[in-house]
Amino acid sequence: MKRRHWMILSLVSVALLLSGCTEFDQPISSESEGFWNEFIVWPLVSVIKYFAELLGNYAFGIIVVTIIIRLVILPLTIKQVKSSKKMQEIQPKMKELQQKYASKDAVTQQKYQQEMMALMQNSGVNPAAGCFPVLIQMPILIGFYHAISRMNATPEIDLGTFLIFPLAEPSVILAVLAGLIQFVVLKTGPAMDNPQMKVMMYIMPFMIIGFGIVLPAALSLYWVVGNIVSVVQNLVIYKPWTRKKSEPAATGGAKK
Repeated sequence: MKRRHWMILSLVSVALLLSGCTEFDQPISSESEGFWNEFIVWPLVSVIKYFAELLGNYAFGIIVVTIIIRLVILPLTIKQVKSSKKMQEIQPKMKELQQKYASKDAVTQQKYQQEMMALMQNSGVNPAAGCFPVLIQMPILIGFYHAISRMNATPEIDLGTFLIFPLAEPSVILAVLAGLIQFVVLKTGPAMDNPQMKVMMYIMPFMIIGFGIVLPAALSLYWVVGNIVSVVQNLVIYKPWTRKKSEPAATGGAKK
């Protein structure tokens, strides 16, 4: 079941990325055609331009829109977190069922699937609930990334500067800052409770730094602001300090 969901998620991700990559370095305007341009990229560009004109700087426009987007998708993030926590709670029972029905014959596996579905239903767990919010967020986040790149390619738009950083040019400092904050995001999130997700803590920051040192600083600014919001969300939702306190107690209990 998990493999199927991740396969669907991966296919959707690739489709969305390919839909934007063909015009990645092309100017954007209200006359740009195509679903991706008309309903994702241009609306985001318009909102960024609105706040940039209102606040007098594209950097402030990017910051405000990034925060707005993160707040809009916050209910989906919370829903995803709740689903993930429920799945963690029933993990011991799921492992018991796996051991109980270890045989690979068809009859045993059918009983295993039936009891597994009953366990999820009784616990209020929906395996698809954790994937659905991600699918909703993805077009918005990729579209925002794409919007900034297209704005940078539009001659009529001057992204200007943020502090001392020209937003149209790469910035190593902002890229490194974005990568470091991404590490904090993963450190304060669910990755610490999942050995497989811990790999992300070491891969994602370097990926962001790598992209940031070759792409416009406006994108690094987007990552910095978005990751700061994510850190705040993690502190409120996951409360990592309580997790650290409970770990010694749990270890002591296991020894007894």
